[in-house]
Amino acid sequence: MLNRLFTTFERLVDPTGPAPPEPPPSGLVPFCRYFLRQMPGLVVRLFVGGFAVALLDTAIPITIGRLTGLLSTSPPATLFAEAWPQLLLMAVIVLVVRPGTLLLQILTINQALGPGMANLIRWQSHFHVVRQSWSWFQADFAGRIANRVMQVGPSLRESLVMSADAVWYLLVYGASAMAVLLLFDARLIAPIAAWFVLYGVLMRLFVPLLRDSSRAVSEQRSLLTGRVVDAYTNILTVKLFARAQDEDDFVRAGFDEHTQAYRAQTRMMTRWVACLAFLNASLLTSMAGLSLWLWSRGEIAVDSVVTAMPLAWQLTNMAGWVGRSITGIFENIGQVQDAMRSVAQPRTMPDAPGAGLLQVTGGGIAFERVTFGYGSERGVLHGIDLAIRPGERVGLVGPSGAGKSTLVNLLLGFHRPEAGRILIDGQDIALVTQESLRHRIGMVTQDTSLLHRSIRENIAYGRPGASEAEVEDAARRAHADAFIMDLEDWQGRRGYGAHVGERGVKLSGGQRQRIAIARVVLKDAPILVLDEATSALDTEVEAAIQEQLEGLMQGRTVIAIAHRLSTIARMDRLVMLNAGRIVEQGTHAELLSRGGPYARAWTRQSGGFAGA
Repeated sequence: MLNRLFTTFERLVDPTGPAPPEPPPSGLVPFCRYFLRQMPGLVVRLFVGGFAVALLDTAIPITIGRLTGLLSTSPPATLFAEAWPQLLLMAVIVLVVRPGTLLLQILTINQALGPGMANLIRWQSHFHVVRQSWSWFQADFAGRIANRVMQVGPSLRESLVMSADAVWYLLVYGASAMAVLLLFDARLIAPIAAWFVLYGVLMRLFVPLLRDSSRAVSEQRSLLTGRVVDAYTNILTVKLFARAQDEDDFVRAGFDEHTQAYRAQTRMMTRWVACLAFLNASLLTSMAGLSLWLWSRGEIAVDSVVTAMPLAWQLTNMAGWVGRSITGIFENIGQVQDAMRSVAQPRTMPDAPGAGLLQVTGGGIAFERVTFGYGSERGVLHGIDLAIRPGERVGLVGPSGAGKSTLVNLLLGFHRPEAGRILIDGQDIALVTQESLRHRIGMVTQDTSLLHRSIRENIAYGRPGASEAEVEDAARRAHADAFIMDLEDWQGRRGYGAHVGERGVKLSGGQRQRIAIARVVLKDAPILVLDEATSALDTEVEAAIQEQLEGLMQGRTVIAIAHRLSTIARMDRLVMLNAGRIVEQGTHAELLSRGGPYARAWTRQSGGFAGA
């Protein structure tokens, strides 16, 4: 039966259900409401359950007081015979009603809101973050973004649960306590009423300070995580340059800033707890003094004293718990607010309203007066006009910084031209979905990073759903099958099942490049972009793969970037860029005969040999 209860509550939230199309809003309350409105029944159940538990907890001191009254007024011989209905009601409340209500509340918190709500918020946060533009990710630490996505779910859940408990326990228990004491003597509520007023004053003073300090700690924690992950991600560079000491200093500065913020927060928490402890002690003392004074005057019975003291004692205990909860609430709210810096962000470079799917019939590409400069006045590209015919193979050459990679990034939709437009088969790529655009372009980059998954999954990334035979055929065409069969990872997985490590660190640069080429072979896109695609390969393997790339390029529109001119000399047309402008274009032979910038670059690379 308990397992069925677990399953019933666990199914109340689908943690990876469909995410709303728009990202969460930036305000704290709208941000929280964005997620909570997806589970309104659970939120209501949480608050109703908290109300019921708080109300039932008030019955405990009342029960103690009532028992004391019965013991002082009923003869032992007739106690059970005369008072059994009251005793039975007390037993049912304590043994059945309160545990049952508490169980339902715990099931709501642990089974429904625990993994379900936390992971739903994480999943939907990731869903929106991963759809940000490439340039958006370049502006922050990957570790800090990941930390924010992972912390927002549990933090928002804990804030909700703690708030529900804290609000109900204080309001319901405090109001119930005063109502009960009012029945005995109205004067007994004076200490509790005064306590509530002073408690409100303390809250008014400390809550803003606790909120600000929690936000500062969360921000420093995220920054520290980003610094640590940055060092781990670039550990090879750290080792090669023997800069462990410098990384220590960089990370230590993050620890120092986090420690300073953390100490400021704990000082504030200590002040809050100390003030609350003094206030609670004052409540107990005043309640004890008042109730004993009234009893000594014969104005209240002993059961009133026995009821008033536990009520005051339990209220102070709850106030201490609520005080600690408030610090936890604001610590979690601080983490939510920090996470909002990454999660609640408008999507950079979203698809245009009503964007359609790119339809590639021939693969013709046209750059029309394209200007772009990453927002700088100097700019990178200046009025580029370039038409590439369907099926034409074009090589982009030029010195570093000439704008070759920027031109390709614009074609892929990673940035938008500041002026001009880019067309594919007559369709402005700014008016089609970015997914459909990149689906029709295959690209092999110079700096290839692989997913920390199996070889098979990395190759099949080019075409999900590809068969095992198709994956292996793509690997053979990229001359990767031989070394793949010899691979074995740290868990004993072999061949295509072997995992490659983060960013593919378990493989050599040439092996990673061949996996990347196999992935593009499998993708089979009508437009192919090669950015130094064979730069990481040795001469023998490069020659073999060049033959495969020749076959892959057949029937496709190709843009190839290479500093090593010999690798693209056979292209149908070469376009020479310099300082963001096209300075000359033509075939290899035509450019050599002109004796211009391309011919001079060829002469430098070939050691004076100018033959084709």
